[in-house]
Amino acid sequence: MNVRRLIPATAVAGASALALVTLSACSGSEAAGGGKNDGKVDVVASFYPMQYLAEQIGGEHVAVTSLTKPGVEPHDLELKPRQTSELRQADYVLYLKGIQPAVDDAIAQAGVENTVDAATLTQLESHGTGVGHDHGHDHGHEGEEHAGEEHGGHEGEEHGEENAAADPHVWLDPVKYAEVAKGVGASLAKADPAHAADYRKNTDTLVAKLKALDTRFAEGLKNTGTRTFITTHSAFGYLAERYGLEQEGVAGLDPESEPSPARIKELQAVAKRDKVTTVFFETLASDRTAKTLAGDTGLKTDVLDPLEGITDRSKGDDYIEVMESNLAALQKALGAK
Repeated sequence: MNVRRLIPATAVAGASALALVTLSACSGSEAAGGGKNDGKVDVVASFYPMQYLAEQIGGEHVAVTSLTKPGVEPHDLELKPRQTSELRQADYVLYLKGIQPAVDDAIAQAGVENTVDAATLTQLESHGTGVGHDHGHDHGHEGEEHAGEEHGGHEGEEHGEENAAADPHVWLDPVKYAEVAKGVGASLAKADPAHAADYRKNTDTLVAKLKALDTRFAEGLKNTGTRTFITTHSAFGYLAERYGLEQEGVAGLDPESEPSPARIKELQAVAKRDKVTTVFFETLASDRTAKTLAGDTGLKTDVLDPLEGITDRSKGDDYIEVMESNLAALQKALGAK
């Protein structure tokens, strides 16, 4: 399995990350881009999920630039000199360590004091290619207790502690994404105390939207004909665990990896056994593997978007809309009742 997307499971307490954010409103707005941004906090986000948080929580008080342009596969991003310069001049940097090696290196070299790693704001867990077989004993219990409960997002922490690597795709679980949002909101309030009340208000608004999204997923996936889905990009481990589903990845966390003949044979058996109807692929990677597998097994193909970027091919204009499209695709594929 290609593991270049995996990151060490060192889930640092969110408080330690927030303690690093001590941005002075004066130095931030005047010395590092305040003039060009009309006094706004100059925020550089690594890719779309971080950009969305910064824009939703920062509102009118921030000017957000994403290092990953629409349509660019974020994992393979190589920064241009201009982007590196923008990064060094930022007031506030928000990224998710482990997703983009080139960005991780550039951020470390830039030395921006006010840098927040979203991976430290929630608990990371390990998810393999066949997540369902690793965690299947937890799923039924989790699905039964989900509706109407307040979730801390720490189910399965023991898995992250037991394994040497962790899955960074936390934004695909609305509950974990809300945890990250709270951390970002708190850090922006510390960075720009003059607008702390607005950041807190915007954070509460976003968290409420994510909680409502979580409820829609829980209710929409409560009763289905099958609990198993096959995807070329094993990015949905947190989502699967949250809603009691079984993710079967074609070739691991790298959507460009080629599955082995043995893996293809195994997936064919899984599809038959679990009455799988669909092989999912993503918008920013080739659908060749999905179509090949689907053709060999008589299955359909559809898009399950890992939300690493928004393009004109995305089934929605923002995070919430695309996640709702993902829910509809899963309901159809799983035979929701």
